[in-house]
Amino acid sequence: MNKLLHGVYTALVTPFKSTSEEVVVDLEKFRTLCKRQLGSGVQGLVPCGTTGETPTLTNREWAELISIAVDEAKGICPVIAGCGTNSTRSTVANVQQAKDLGADAALVVFPYYNKPNPSGHLAHVQAVCAVGLPVVLYHVPGRTGQRLSAELLETLCRVDGVVGLKEATGDVALGLDLCTRLADTNVSLLSGDDFTFATLVTHGFNGVISVVSNPAPSQTVAWYNDATENNRDQLIEHRNRLLPVVDFLFQHSNPLPCKILMAHMDLLENQARLPLVALTSKEVCLPKHWETLQ
Repeated sequence: MNKLLHGVYTALVTPFKSTSEEVVVDLEKFRTLCKRQLGSGVQGLVPCGTTGETPTLTNREWAELISIAVDEAKGICPVIAGCGTNSTRSTVANVQQAKDLGADAALVVFPYYNKPNPSGHLAHVQAVCAVGLPVVLYHVPGRTGQRLSAELLETLCRVDGVVGLKEATGDVALGLDLCTRLADTNVSLLSGDDFTFATLVTHGFNGVISVVSNPAPSQTVAWYNDATENNRDQLIEHRNRLLPVVDFLFQHSNPLPCKILMAHMDLLENQARLPLVALTSKEVCLPKHWETLQ
């Protein structure tokens, strides 16, 4: 079956800058980050996801970030806009607005905190898909507090309008099960776990929605390309070079390590919004050879 989405999609950080009164979104810096990603060969941009600190954004900021990503990516690659909330009504409204803004798809996390029953999950996905914008579902139990079964994930992925699943457990066995279950569909399987994505790609996953591609887009794309070709020697080199970076990125709450690393790379200010507080150099030790990231 033809899979619509494949390759490296970057779960973009949201750059902030400090003023005398508050921490504000740095739209100019965000545009520059989008250009850097596109110039590095990524297959798509994912603004306003978990890595983008979306719960702290105003609706206006959310719309501005998506608009910039769409403007920069137009004619180059898809934009998957983060739209999920734990309310079906607000998620549907976000998907409609993302559609109006020109996004190519919506990333919809399974509702957090509420812990829906299976019927609730199905009704939620059906309501979101009814908007008419292609939907990428997002399974991340570490954020939602609910790990869904392979059977339920398959059912939800078969709803008309679902074009992808971001699977972020890092469970390779679950990933392999989903490869088999969804082989006869056009649903793209996208890893949401930088530690295991290359392994899953060698076994049939179509790509990754990545955090490490924020500081290292070119190298992450190369890692993905070698995984598609099962190039063992190159995969070992990528693993040795990038896994220490991935380990660093998840030593503290995402995206705090990513932001302090990117600040050292002069890509943005090391700023976050409450309830997250930016890390200090005393709290982390940057990964070896971070200066070579590109």
